Amino acid sequence: MRSVDVKEIADAVAEMARESNYFLGEDVKCAIQKRAQEEPWPVAKSVLEKIEENIGIAEEGVFPLCQDTGLACVFLEIGQDVHLTGGFVEDAVNEGVRRGYRDGYLRRSVVRDPLRRINTGDNTPAHIHYEIVPGEQVKITFAAKGFGSENMSRIKMLPPSAGAEGVMDFIVKTCEEAGANPCPPIVVGVGIGGTFDKAALMAKEALLIPFDRPNPDAFYAEMEEKLLRRINDLGIGPQGFGGETTALSVKIKTAPTHIAGLPVAVNINCHVSRHAERTL
Repeated sequence: MRSVDVKEIADAVAEMARESNYFLGEDVKCAIQKRAQEEPWPVAKSVLEKIEENIGIAEEGVFPLCQDTGLACVFLEIGQDVHLTGGFVEDAVNEGVRRGYRDGYLRRSVVRDPLRRINTGDNTPAHIHYEIVPGEQVKITFAAKGFGSENMSRIKMLPPSAGAEGVMDFIVKTCEEAGANPCPPIVVGVGIGGTFDKAALMAKEALLIPFDRPNPDAFYAEMEEKLLRRINDLGIGPQGFGGETTALSVKIKTAPTHIAGLPVAVNINCHVSRHAERTL
């Protein structure tokens, strides 16, 4: 049994809140650079180059990549042989978010009630997802989720007869209807199977998969490639100005499901696909 003080979790979350909002992952930067080099439409190429410039300015000046610094989504994988000490883990996560957004001068975008719309003033509470795993470590993944893209996400309970083609048609239609709203080029996370809520969670988790990590299932790896081509063929392009770069990546997660159902969720992210990881 290993003890971990929740203060370490608070410190890590505070650090990741700032880091993820200032620095984009190398996989995302490489994908944008590659698309900028290959994009044949001059306007789209110019937009991608401006995006690269913005990334560089954020890194050099330690500025937020985007004014929407997101709702804090925190994924905790807690080893079953870990004993958390020093307080309640949820309080620690929210303290980390509070400090990270305050000290990083990040926009506070959370309202306490969805209809009365009073800002909490510190970007808490975070949305926290817990998973108990083997071992004696705690893995923390922090994702700052902007809502221009979140608002374009969709879920549908398809009949099993829809099959792979029906699933792909729904995913592509979701991206087409999103248009320029999620600040393309977009990152597309897909959850297939499970239940209504499980599919949505898997879609968000899929956004955390590195672009250069292929799907371990060849069937879904091929589906990801087909979807990326179909979405880019829509011609929406960077920021909606046309071109061949509407999406940077499509990642799929799946789970067993009921014989009568085929849940499909699509969680869209903008090109500022922000997340960071720590293992304690």
